[in-house]
Amino acid sequence: MTKAELVEEVARAAELNKRDAEVIVETVFGSIIGALHKGEKVELRGFGSFRTRERGPRRGRNPKTGEPVDVPAKRVPYFKPGKVHKEYFTENPAAAEGTVVAPAEVEPTPAAGGSAGSATGDGGGGSTSPSTQAGSGGETSGSEGSSGGSAL
Repeated sequence: MTKAELVEEVARAAELNKRDAEVIVETVFGSIIGALHKGEKVELRGFGSFRTRERGPRRGRNPKTGEPVDVPAKRVPYFKPGKVHKEYFTENPAAAEGTVVAPAEVEPTPAAGGSAGSATGDGGGGSTSPSTQAGSGGETSGSEGSSGGSAL
C-alpha cells in the first residue's frame, strides 16, 4: 500500500475529502517521526510500536572496490509489531507471502458488567480474545504503559 492509497482509504472510511484525509495521514506520520527524533517510542496499542536503536560503529566493506570502510555509530528506527499481528502472520503463512487472508470478523462480547465498551471504540470495557479479533491485544514485552513514550 502506498501513501496515496492510504489517504484514499482514510478518506473513504471517514467520509472525508482527500485533502482532509491527506492532512490526517501527514499529521500522524509527522507525529511519529517527531517523537522518534526526540528519542521517544511510539506505541499504537493493538498495532505495534516504533522505536529507535543505537547501532555501534563497525567495519564495513565498499561493495565496488572491496576496500574496508569505517561505518560510524548511528540511530535507526525500527517497528515492533503487536502480538495480534505477530500471531496473524505466524498462523497464516499465506499472509506472509502477500496473499491476503482476511481475519474472521467477530462481534465484541460484553464484559461481565453488561458494558460493551466505550462509545469511542477504545476497548474500554469490551472483552475479546486477541486471537479472534484483529486490532486487540498488545506487545509481549510486558513494558506497556511504563515506557515514557508516546501512546497513540
